[in-house]
Amino acid sequence: MLARRFSIAAAGCLALAALSACGAKPDAADQAAVTPQNVTLTAAQMQHVRVVQVADTDFHRAIEAPGIVDFDNDQSTTVTAPMSGLVTRLLVQPGQPVAAGQALAMVDSSDFAAATSAYAKAVATARTDRQLADADKELLAHNGVSAREAQQAETDAVNAAADRDAALQALQALKIDPKALRDLQAGRPVSHIEGAIRAPISGTLVEKLITPGQLLQAGTTPAFTVANLSKVWVMTQVSGSELGAVHVGDAAEIETADGAQRLTGVVDNVAAVVNPDTRAVSARVVVANPGGQLKKQMYVRVRIRSQQSSRGVAVPVSSILRDDENLPFVFVAQPNGSFARRHVTLGQRSGDQYEIPDGLKAGERVIADGGIFVQFMQSQ
Repeated sequence: MLARRFSIAAAGCLALAALSACGAKPDAADQAAVTPQNVTLTAAQMQHVRVVQVADTDFHRAIEAPGIVDFDNDQSTTVTAPMSGLVTRLLVQPGQPVAAGQALAMVDSSDFAAATSAYAKAVATARTDRQLADADKELLAHNGVSAREAQQAETDAVNAAADRDAALQALQALKIDPKALRDLQAGRPVSHIEGAIRAPISGTLVEKLITPGQLLQAGTTPAFTVANLSKVWVMTQVSGSELGAVHVGDAAEIETADGAQRLTGVVDNVAAVVNPDTRAVSARVVVANPGGQLKKQMYVRVRIRSQQSSRGVAVPVSSILRDDENLPFVFVAQPNGSFARRHVTLGQRSGDQYEIPDGLKAGERVIADGGIFVQFMQSQ
C-alpha cells in the first residue's frame, strides 16, 4: 500500500514537472521570435561582411512615377488634305522616313484643276496687260495715245499682276509640283496634273489615315501623321506631396516596362493646374529617342532627380533587409562586437543609398554587405 502511494506521488511530480517544462519552452520560443538574439561573428566570418559607418549625407530627392510616351507635339503634325477629291495613289507607308515637301498621296481634285486653270489664265492676262501698258507708255512719248489711256493701261497691268500673284499663292497652298509650276509660269502647256498631299515637315510617317478611292474634304480630312521621333515626350503625374521637389530642368531617368532600356531626359514643363480627378499635377519630360526605342502610348517608369538637395542620415541600399512581416531593418554593430537587428524607416532613395528618417544616427556602424549571411545565422 505504501509503495502504491509512493508511485502515485512520483507520477504526480513527474506530470507537474512535464507540464512546467512544456510551458517554459513555448515562452522561450515566443521570446526568441519577438527579440532575435544578437549575432557574434568570428574573425573568419567577418571577412565575408562589409561594415560601414553611418554619416550625415547631402542627397537629392528622387520621385518615381509611371509615365506614358507621346510624340513631341512641337515636332509632329497631322497632315490634312489641302484640296477636295478622290485619293488615287498612296506613295508611302507607316514607318517610312519622309522629307519636308515630299508627296505622300495623289488626289484627283477639281479644286486643283480649277486653281491650275485660274493661274494659267492669270499669267497670260498679266503678260498681255504688261505688254499693252509698255506699248502705251511708248506711244505716249510720241503723242500716240492720251495720258489717261496710258495710265489706265498701267493700272490694268498692275491689277493683272496682283491677280496672278494671288492665283500663284492659291496654287502653292495646294502644294503643286515645282516642275509643273515652272511650266505654268513660263506659259507652256501642261497635261492633267494630280493634286498631291505633301509632308509639311521632315520626320517619320507614323500614321496613315486614308485609303485609295476615299473622298477627301479640303482642310478637314486628316490624312497622315508625321513626327520627328528623335525626341519624344514622357508624361507623368506628380502627387501634391512631391510637387515641391519637381522643377523644370530636373534630370530624369526613363525605364521601359520590361527594364530593357534606360534613357535620360529633362523635365521641361510642370503644369500650372491640378488634375481634378487624380489631384496630381502633370509633368513633361523630354527624352532623346535614338533608334525610336520609345513608342507612343508605351508605359514606362519615370524617376526624377530633384535639383534641390537635403541633408540626413543615409545607408547603402544593400544594407536594408526585410523581416517576416516585410518590415525593413539593418544589423547594427554593438559595443561588445555583436550585431543587433534594428528596424528603420525608409525615406527617399538616391542612387545606391536610402535616406533613414528614423532608426539610426550618425556614427553608428551597420552591415552594408553580407547581411543575408548574418540573418541566416540569427535564424539558427
